[in-house]
Amino acid sequence: MSIHPTAIIDESAQLHGSVVVGPYSIIDADVVIGANCRIESSVRIFQGTQLGENNRVCHGALLGCEPQDLGFSPEKSRPLLIGNNNHFKEGVNISRGVKTEGGTQIGNNNYFMCGFHAGHDCRLGNHNVFGPNSAVAGHVEFGDRIFISGLVAIHQFCFIGDYAMIAGCAKVVKDIPPYVTCDGNPARIVGLNSVGLRRAGISTSHRAAIKQTYKTIYHADLNISQALAALKSSDPIDETDLIIRFFEQSARGVTAHR
Repeated sequence: MSIHPTAIIDESAQLHGSVVVGPYSIIDADVVIGANCRIESSVRIFQGTQLGENNRVCHGALLGCEPQDLGFSPEKSRPLLIGNNNHFKEGVNISRGVKTEGGTQIGNNNYFMCGFHAGHDCRLGNHNVFGPNSAVAGHVEFGDRIFISGLVAIHQFCFIGDYAMIAGCAKVVKDIPPYVTCDGNPARIVGLNSVGLRRAGISTSHRAAIKQTYKTIYHADLNISQALAALKSSDPIDETDLIIRFFEQSARGVTAHR
C-alpha cells in the first residue's frame, strides 16, 4: 500500500493493499476502499463510504459528506456506496444518504467532471458522464449511458432515463425520458440523442422505431394514456417497451416536447 506520510487514515478504515493515497488526504472511520483505487491529494472520504475497485478520486473531491439537508442529524446518516471504475475529477462533491435505507448509490464506469455535486439519496447508474459544475438535488435517479452537460441543475426526485442527453445550463424540473436530448429553462425535449444512440450501436431500424414512438406520444393528437395504449397494441420492441414503462412509472410527470 502506498500512503503519503501527510495523509490521515482512521485505524478502522479498510484499504486494499493496492490502494494509493496522496498527500493531505483524509479517510474517516469505517471507510472501505477496494483494489487498485487511487486517492489523490487533499481528498476527504467521510465515514461509512464504500468504494469498489479501480476508482480514481482526484484533488479536492469530497465523497460521503453530510447532506445539505436542514433536517439532517448524525443518527439519520446512511452510506455512500460506490461501484467500480468510476473517475471523480477535481472538486466533485457527493453527499451521503439520509432518508432512504440504501443511502446514496453510484454504479460502475461513471465519469464525474470538476465541481459536480450530487445530493443525498441519489441513484446514479452506469456508464454516465456528468458535466462540470452541474448540480443534482436529492433523490434524483439516473439510468445508464446518460450525458449531463455543464452547469445543469436537476430538481429533487427527478428520474433521468437511459441514453438521455441534457444540454448545458438546462434547468430540469420533470422526468427526462430515455433516448432524448433536452435543453432550455425549463428543459424541453428537442429531439433524439442521435449521436449517443449511434455510438451505442442501436440499429437504424430501432432508432427509427424510437423516433416513431415519440411522434405517437407527442405529435399524434392523443393524450398520454391513449398514446401508450396505441403503442402497446403495435407489438413494441425493447426500446419502445422501456419508453412506455418510463411514462407509466413517472411520479413527477415527463418533460414536454418543445
